[in-house]
Amino acid sequence: MADLHELTALEQAAAVRRREVSSSELVEHHLQRIQDKSDQLGAFVTVTADRAIDAARAADALVTRSDPAALPPLLGVPTAIKDLTATAGVRTTFGSTIYAQYVPRIDDDVVGFLAAAGMISLGKTSIPEFGLTCYTEPAQLPPAVTPWDTTRSAGGSSGGAAAAVAAGLVPFAQASDGGGSIRGPAAACGLVGLKPSRGRISRGPVAGDVTLLSVQGPLGRTVEDVAALLDAMAVPCPAEPVIAPPLPPGQSFLERCRVEPGRLRIGRYADSPLPGVELVPECRRAWEDTAILLADLGHEVVDTRTPFNQEILLPSFEKLWAVGATLMPVPERAQGALLPFTQWLRAQGTVVSGPELLQAMGQVQSAGRAAIKAHAEFDAVVTPILAQLPRPIGWFTSVSPPENFERQKRFIPYAALYNVTGQPAICLPMHWTDDGLPVGVQLVGRPAGEAALLALAGQLERARPWVHRRPPTW
Repeated sequence: MADLHELTALEQAAAVRRREVSSSELVEHHLQRIQDKSDQLGAFVTVTADRAIDAARAADALVTRSDPAALPPLLGVPTAIKDLTATAGVRTTFGSTIYAQYVPRIDDDVVGFLAAAGMISLGKTSIPEFGLTCYTEPAQLPPAVTPWDTTRSAGGSSGGAAAAVAAGLVPFAQASDGGGSIRGPAAACGLVGLKPSRGRISRGPVAGDVTLLSVQGPLGRTVEDVAALLDAMAVPCPAEPVIAPPLPPGQSFLERCRVEPGRLRIGRYADSPLPGVELVPECRRAWEDTAILLADLGHEVVDTRTPFNQEILLPSFEKLWAVGATLMPVPERAQGALLPFTQWLRAQGTVVSGPELLQAMGQVQSAGRAAIKAHAEFDAVVTPILAQLPRPIGWFTSVSPPENFERQKRFIPYAALYNVTGQPAICLPMHWTDDGLPVGVQLVGRPAGEAALLALAGQLERARPWVHRRPPTW
């Protein structure tokens, strides 16, 4: 058998079920890789080795006494939890020194869903402070870097998760996305990253996101792994404020990603609704090559334009993002310990009045409805995801907070638009530069259309496989 980290998540699950490898072996192998590589990559904040080893032993015992058909689908497979996600009994810092010793008493729902599917978390992956930025450079910790070039950022806010998966520290990981926080790191690290539909995965049991922009989702190396992780996470929760329609009984996203999608009408655009965006040639080439491949696969590919009005959407979205930065409680005496960008963004949020916030929420929702109607003729839309290649460490933080914010918007201008609409959107590693950097491309599906979107993504992966590509840190 190949080295255990060479196996996909589904291959690891199958090997456990066939008793070719134990969960304990998988967990110990990946814990050793974390010990050897995590600090270099800035991947993990907290490693829960003892908990993971105990869970692996329990999984091994379950395998010995159970019918393989009755086992949880991903029993014994290592994963990791984003440090923005509450995990009972495990330090959860939210990327901030202010919460360095915080230990939640309850799990976010998604943590329980992963455990119920048999997965074993090895720890908490690194994020920027409160998950606010598209880079991951938390105070007093190493930055999260892409394993393809450790001088460059892994993106954010799921930067630690992406670095961990891309380097084989875990085969897949839980992440979240409020403005590109899954898809941006996926692009920087050569991964598949899915932002599911609004209401697909629970944000409970506590506050969730009142703006309805942020969702939980999967990061992995293959479309099938991501689909399997989505199946585990997408447990219907009737108490959620928005609920995406479930698949018909007996169907799974994993099965659907293996089905040929049929001939689709696909829109393509590369113009950005944000001012001052320059799409670098490699990102444009990745987008153009993907559109050509889609046409070669038999789809009708049609030029279109961005369906978003920047004059209305951008100011309203920025207000929501700034107000969202104020929601984490911070004692007055600790305000000065926040990173400069966090302080600046929270200051922007504190001056937004209640009526202004409600107006901004209404304008964002209206912009989302208009965008969905504008592209209703398309089964999918293909766009770039990043406008630039992964940035060097310190590129964002070396300037003032206002310029930092402008740099972030110009770096990842295509992602947050689909947090506004609530549509599913997936990043695929469709291209590599001559010097070995991955370049992602975004595919957007119809509302609640993950199944069809994953079928299209699976078709692209079969046509142009990428799982054999390995970063220098592998």
